Amino acid sequence: MSARDPGQSASTWSNGPGDHYPEHRHDYDKVLVAASGSITFRLTEGGESIELRTGDRLDLPAGTLHGADVGPSGVSCRETHLPRGTLSQVRLHVGRADRPETATRHGA
Repeated sequence: MSARDPGQSASTWSNGPGDHYPEHRHDYDKVLVAASGSITFRLTEGGESIELRTGDRLDLPAGTLHGADVGPSGVSCRETHLPRGTLSQVRLHVGRADRPETATRHGA
């Protein structure tokens, strides 16, 4: 996928240690890649938490109710917005060799 494809936009953002995002939803699909640090996403409807660390990617479908808490070292992420319906489920893609597990979560 290229950020230049129709219906996509990409940006980079950072937050300091301990920053908090309250529960919210998006009307677009979102792909997040952690460039550094960590952030834990709280999937409100399923009661699950997913920690995103350096090199990991999180696919978050539109309408997924979630909040987030930034880790102790802060976080920098690259975020891409996709048209609603591009992603079918919440999915963590582990990007580090020392973390071979892959988690799949069902989203809204």
